[in-house]
Amino acid sequence: MNLKPLEDRIVVRPGDAEETTASGLVIPDTAKEKPQQGEVLAVGPGKRSEQTGEVIQMDVGVGDTVVYSKYGGTEITVAGEDLLILSARDVLAIVA
Repeated sequence: MNLKPLEDRIVVRPGDAEETTASGLVIPDTAKEKPQQGEVLAVGPGKRSEQTGEVIQMDVGVGDTVVYSKYGGTEITVAGEDLLILSARDVLAIVA
C-alpha cells in the first residue's frame, strides 16, 4: 500500500453494499446504502497527547474489521480501488 496515514487516521477498504433484500428483491444502485463496515489496510502512529506530548497508540490494527460512522471519513480512489480515510474517532467498534 502506498498510503501511510498520519496521526490517528486509518485507511479502510469498505465492505460491499447489500445487493438484495432478505426476501430476495434486487436493490438498485441508487437505493443502496453506504457500507458502515470494512477492513483496515493501514494505521497511523497515533495522536500526540496535548499534556505530555507522548504518542497515544491506536486501538485498531491492520487486518481488523471495523464498524465506522455512516458519514465519517474521506473517500479516495487508489489504483482503481475505492478506499476510505477515517479518523480514529469515526471508528465505532472492532468486529470480533
